[in-house]
Amino acid sequence: MPASFRPDIEGLRALAVAGVIAFHFGLTGLPGGFVGVDIFFVISGYLITKHLLAEITETGRLNLWRFYARRARRLLPASLFVILATLVAGAFILAPEEQSLYSKGAMYASAYMINLWLIRWSFDYFAADATSNPFIHFWSLSVEEQFYLAWPALLVLAAWLRPGKRGAILVIGIAGLISFAVCAWLTTMAQPWAFYFSPLRAWEFAAGGLATMLPQKFWQDRPVLAAPLAWLGLALIAGAYLSFTEDAPFPGFMALMPVAGTVLLLLAGAGKGVNNEVRNGPSAVLALPPLQWVGKLSYSLYLWHWPVIVFAATLVPELSPLQRLGCMALTLALSLFTYHVIENPIRRNGWLMANAARALVPAVLLTGTGVAAAYANARLVVHDLDPQQRSIAASAARPSTAREAGCVLSYETVTPKACVFGTRTAGRTIALFGDSHADHWSTPLIEAAEKNNTKVVTWLKSSCRASRMTVWVSKLKRDYTECDQWRERSIRQIIAARPSLVVISEIAQTSLRKMSVGMQMPESRDADARAGLRATLEAFSQAGLKVAFIRDVPFNDDHVDTCVARALWRGQTPSMCDQKRADAANDAGAAMERDIVRAIPGASYVDLTNQFCDQNTCHAFINGKLAYRDRHHLATPFAESLEPVVEKALF
Repeated sequence: MPASFRPDIEGLRALAVAGVIAFHFGLTGLPGGFVGVDIFFVISGYLITKHLLAEITETGRLNLWRFYARRARRLLPASLFVILATLVAGAFILAPEEQSLYSKGAMYASAYMINLWLIRWSFDYFAADATSNPFIHFWSLSVEEQFYLAWPALLVLAAWLRPGKRGAILVIGIAGLISFAVCAWLTTMAQPWAFYFSPLRAWEFAAGGLATMLPQKFWQDRPVLAAPLAWLGLALIAGAYLSFTEDAPFPGFMALMPVAGTVLLLLAGAGKGVNNEVRNGPSAVLALPPLQWVGKLSYSLYLWHWPVIVFAATLVPELSPLQRLGCMALTLALSLFTYHVIENPIRRNGWLMANAARALVPAVLLTGTGVAAAYANARLVVHDLDPQQRSIAASAARPSTAREAGCVLSYETVTPKACVFGTRTAGRTIALFGDSHADHWSTPLIEAAEKNNTKVVTWLKSSCRASRMTVWVSKLKRDYTECDQWRERSIRQIIAARPSLVVISEIAQTSLRKMSVGMQMPESRDADARAGLRATLEAFSQAGLKVAFIRDVPFNDDHVDTCVARALWRGQTPSMCDQKRADAANDAGAAMERDIVRAIPGASYVDLTNQFCDQNTCHAFINGKLAYRDRHHLATPFAESLEPVVEKALF
């Protein structure tokens, strides 16, 4: 190994990738294992800053072409191999529309821009479930690549402004502080930006960069400090692994814990003895052979683990612990092959190392190949779709009448938007009020209203229930305060409008619990939901308005559009996507809801569950139509077919 090799850093890589894999595979109780990515960011900032500053100090300049050539040899071949192999595997496992969607992800991953694509994905209310995207883990590699593009320029700027370490500390410190401040702010306001946007993760790289500024001699002269610092650093990382959860507002201030722990371990390991031997403590543990072996494989392990677990869960939705161990063994086998056949031979190839052009030209070609292959696959798999597949895709994609008109407000909006449908001079008015589960009734309601000389005015907002209660939204990673403001303003507007009937529907509390599996939702939330529903109904009742509350639709374990498309793709029947009524409809919970509604003067309870379920089963495919566009929203063509039922219930 070269004199600069740090075995404790290799062990840190092992610790980082082990946390990520354990978290994704669900094999251990490490709810915060996802912070392993942050450990990688700090390590990258440390090593890259150290190497670049050493070159600037020794030569007075920076050979960017040589730097990028090293990065290309190290990262591109293995990542492209995994991307292409994942696309091929997806052709046998995923339905055509899924292949097309995820091929777009592969295209952005090949260009190291998927983090930007995922920001848009995160704010799309009806985006496909991120956990089924086999390329989503490339976001961290995209952030690193973007860091590699910008960081050398920052260090050159620092050297130009003020040569020496002081200039570098000043520039890196200012950049890191600005990055962290904006990251912390956006974590509470728009978390996907804070999580995926590379400039807002720059502070983690900067923390690693600043850790290089303290000279190695400082630690060699003070060996007594190394072990306590290392133990503290390890404790911080262990604390993050054991206590963090994915529903927490991350990164923000929480990310300081694993970042600080990594910095302390890097500093503690800087004071090595002769022959690169780490003296003692956790740094010596990190240098143990098993961790060195895992650390060397960490890049390939990271590349392979996610597509393996995604495809395995697609084929076997409820993986047993033994099956998860099998997935880990497959990940290890694929990683060993990739490391020994692709990653390491190309990285150490003498001909490619001879000059920068020999590595960069193939790198550009490899990147172009990945982008072109993914783009071609996205187009070809849906070029000649089976009519049933095309119908399913069209049904899932078609928006409701209100959504198509832009009348379902986004998360950040607090000012109500009252949209009028039908004849404005009609003698009767119906108000439709609630979240997206009210919106999916807009199509049949508006059609029924037009037949009955009635206009419909909508007050709709994504993820915002009509019930007076503060809700927590996973996409925002915080309480949905905008909903509270919008709801109260909407209630006042509806009362002032004096409609003949207020129609309310919202996602059931039981469905929210199913969506929050693994997250902490106290039992008191159920009582809050009942009290909130009662408070909203009483507000309208006391104003002399009649209310019809439509019971929520059954909740499905899987995305129904995807499940049905996969079933047909594999020659199976859509009935395999049906659910037991006891699980999907939760009649007991609905009974409590019904009692609340019927106790309010002027309020009625509308139960259309029998349109989806018989006595034992709730169906995914009804009368030749896809019933749901995802797990819990009606597909618009099927909702449209319910117009006679809605007319009978409300008119």
